[in-house]
Amino acid sequence: MKEAMPVLTAGAGLHETLALLTSQLRPDANHKEDMVFLKDVFSERSLGYLMKIHEKLRQYERQSPTPVLHSASSLAEDVAEELQSGPMSTEEKELLHLLTSPHLKAVLSVHDTVAQKNFDPVLPPLPDDLEDELEEESVKIVRLVKNKEPLGATIRRDEATGAVIVARIMRGGAADRSGLVHVGDELREVNGVSVIHKRPDEISQLLSQSQGSITLKIIPAIKEEDRLKESKVYMRALFDYIPLEDKATPCQEAGLPFKRGDILQVVTQDDPTWWQAKRVGDSNLRAGLVPSKQFQERRLAYRMKMGTLPNPKSPKKPAYDQGCDKVSPKCKAVAPSCGQVFSWEFYSAGLRRSFRLSRKDRQGSSGEGSDPGDPDFLTYEEVTRYQQRPNERPRLVVLIGSLGARINELKQRVIAENPHRYAVAVPHTTRPKKPHEKDGVEYHFVTKQQFDADALNNKFIEHGEYKENQYGTSIEAIRSVQAKNKMCIVDVQPEALKRLRTAEFKPYVIFVKPRVPESRRRRSAATSPGGGEHGRITDEDLQEMRQSAIQIDQQYGHLVDRVLIKEDSASACAELRGILERLERESFWVPLCWVRT
Repeated sequence: MKEAMPVLTAGAGLHETLALLTSQLRPDANHKEDMVFLKDVFSERSLGYLMKIHEKLRQYERQSPTPVLHSASSLAEDVAEELQSGPMSTEEKELLHLLTSPHLKAVLSVHDTVAQKNFDPVLPPLPDDLEDELEEESVKIVRLVKNKEPLGATIRRDEATGAVIVARIMRGGAADRSGLVHVGDELREVNGVSVIHKRPDEISQLLSQSQGSITLKIIPAIKEEDRLKESKVYMRALFDYIPLEDKATPCQEAGLPFKRGDILQVVTQDDPTWWQAKRVGDSNLRAGLVPSKQFQERRLAYRMKMGTLPNPKSPKKPAYDQGCDKVSPKCKAVAPSCGQVFSWEFYSAGLRRSFRLSRKDRQGSSGEGSDPGDPDFLTYEEVTRYQQRPNERPRLVVLIGSLGARINELKQRVIAENPHRYAVAVPHTTRPKKPHEKDGVEYHFVTKQQFDADALNNKFIEHGEYKENQYGTSIEAIRSVQAKNKMCIVDVQPEALKRLRTAEFKPYVIFVKPRVPESRRRRSAATSPGGGEHGRITDEDLQEMRQSAIQIDQQYGHLVDRVLIKEDSASACAELRGILERLERESFWVPLCWVRT
């Protein structure tokens, strides 16, 4: 039994009629292809838009308000003169006061200006030679208003035909907002000037110099690309990019500069070489060109092959990891917490630099916690917003510091203020237990055989030896703190970050470095940048601190979420406390793989 055709009311518009007609199309055996074709045509979004526009225009024709007269100002002046010609009643005086008030006179003046203008849309005049061109191919005349902003499109020369082709449309630019210019369109004229025999740079200059209204003569592409929805892909930049220094970019003016750590919203990856992106938080709505991940990796690989870029798999070992024989003899006095050991007595005695990390740990492993997805080259890292939920374990807070930062003192001070919320991972050691110590409080006391076995099984995030005793912090010690719903704070050597950057810990990495003056003469000679009294500091010591911070930043800066400049212990502690509080209530950018299920 066939369904009855719905009855359209007399007031039904074209858009409603089209929608009803589309809903009634049912393919049958004899005319299936025709029905499918009609349904596709009637369902086309652009046709629906045209119907709506048609209805609005008809409504405008029926309801368009027209001014009663075009000279309200002069009429008001005439009435005012008439009122002043004789005695006036109270009402007449009030009317005269209104007619002569500046505000009403201004309103009437505006009324006359609007009433005398024609606001109907006016199309630009067609070129005289358009009829000849129409016989050969379809031509589209586009008029855009771009003011002082770029047009938002790049062009290229077709090698086969020599035609000037629109290569890409920048999202959010004037061309994109108009919806009239598409990738693949052939550009013939700009403001009446032929571009057929001009170089691309001459055409770009012609476009950039055009202000206000700009008229383009375009031959549309045979098949216009569909306008894609804006992507929701976010990338953390792991390198600095300056378009004006990039000779490979197709258009330096269209490039988007960014710094390492910036969050980019990649709005399109259609071009495998050049993405279009926006900086998150930037007020500019127009996207810019950035090198794609694949293209940037190829460039870095080529530079490494040519010897202009070091091999990322074999980084130069910084001074802080080369042992005490490679640094100033005063390092203990200047930076008592810059080395690597896990005992409170070692922290306070300033002996953290007294041993090197074990060779096994420095060489790395593929065990638990390692990051097999580490890129060979630093380009981009896909990220998303993450906020800790009430039922989740707190995020791990990791402190790394350059020479003179004294991060252990900073950590202990914050924990002492609120031990119910923050704690440290209890380290393991092979040294004998002292009478006042308790197992699992100051240390986990284990045998050398057990320690070696745990190290071999990659249970430590880092470990080392001091005076023939082993010390190390285990992954289980961190988990034990988090299981108590406390935020675990650890300070480690920077190279341990790769083992900690996992979805389980979701670490927030803070790089602490002291503010180092240009010369020791600019501060008290007896006070170290860390805020304590450790003897005189030479310019050589200060230079060593600066170099330490630079080396850590170069090798591990892309893993850092926050840099904390330590002026003094009190202000640094307050800043760290504020960071920890925000971690519990605010959202932060984290690698997408940490939250993807």
